[in-house]
Amino acid sequence: MEDNSNQNPADAGTSAARLPEVSVIVPTINESENLPALLRRISAALPGVDFEVLIVDDNSADATPAVCAELAKQYPLKLLVRTQPANGLSGAVLHGMAAARGKYLCVMDADLQHPPEKLPELLAPLRGGEADFALGSRYVPGGSTEADWGIFRKINSQFATLLARPFAGKTTDPMSGFFAIQRQTYAAAQNLTPLGYKIALELICKCRVKKVREIPIHFGMRLKGQSKLSLKQQFRYLEHLSRLYDFTFPRASPMVKFLISTGASWLVGLAAFLALISARQGPVASIAIAYLPALIVTAVFHVRYVRTQREFLPRQTPWLDFAVISTAEWIVAVLSAWWVSRRLIAPGTHETFIICFACGTLARYVLRKEFLQDIRGLRRNLPREEEAKSR
Repeated sequence: MEDNSNQNPADAGTSAARLPEVSVIVPTINESENLPALLRRISAALPGVDFEVLIVDDNSADATPAVCAELAKQYPLKLLVRTQPANGLSGAVLHGMAAARGKYLCVMDADLQHPPEKLPELLAPLRGGEADFALGSRYVPGGSTEADWGIFRKINSQFATLLARPFAGKTTDPMSGFFAIQRQTYAAAQNLTPLGYKIALELICKCRVKKVREIPIHFGMRLKGQSKLSLKQQFRYLEHLSRLYDFTFPRASPMVKFLISTGASWLVGLAAFLALISARQGPVASIAIAYLPALIVTAVFHVRYVRTQREFLPRQTPWLDFAVISTAEWIVAVLSAWWVSRRLIAPGTHETFIICFACGTLARYVLRKEFLQDIRGLRRNLPREEEAKSR
């Protein structure tokens, strides 16, 4: 997860000798039109507070550098440009946190959908020791979204919240990108593996946050620029959840995922097997052919496994290993079918299927353990300085 970043000298408003109390981290891609209003509102929301604003830009093609250079003449602004951005918005936020100097770290979007006027309310529970993490929520009493926020988007948000419940607890809006965290809480993070744009969820989970305070906010509509939310980001969120499940439930998660992929492959294999038997194919040939679509289903799940775990895999040949395992389990299933047809007297159709697929699945389970394919979410623990450089 390498990333080269250039620090823009647009930081005239900051002082190297005096550390700010608050660092406001704003990830951006082509948001230059929104930055003047954003900085003006942040400054107005924090009168008398020693703060800095870190714009973490993922190599925008617009006028972001020039706009930031001009704004830095008036505000305590620093621009960080990631020339080779990795891990999307989450990676940008963590890059900003690594460079931030404040006691309290605040994160918000640049599109003005997050109200900067709520920054004092986010900071209050942290300053008072009432919470480790403060979150701007659309769903607590007093929170709201724009009236024309579509019903599909609302349902999608609620469903995403439900999926995150096992590690986000009763938090109503863990996908919010508007939050504040104490530096010491962030420093306790374990194995940060950002992916996509749900960085608050990552920090709640990996920092072992105990006390979350939700602050009601009105989530506005984007005024300028284009939304970064896409179907691709939705799928990345599911991959991110997969990593967090592995981190939170290191023993149960691989077992559950194995059972899900096995169940799906068995259903497809059973349909193919029954069709072949109906076509008067013998049990050995039926098992040999029916096991192939079952392996294709398993391969689909393996694609997701490799996508989410590639950087943590203890072996660097996941597809070669998969081919060896699949070949071995297919051979075991076919040999089991041959044994059943020779040794059992008039074996039933379903009996044959269960015995043969169970033997094949057992072979897969044993070999996956041997090839370390059930060890998920691993990551070598880097010193925080080295980890920051790798982002």
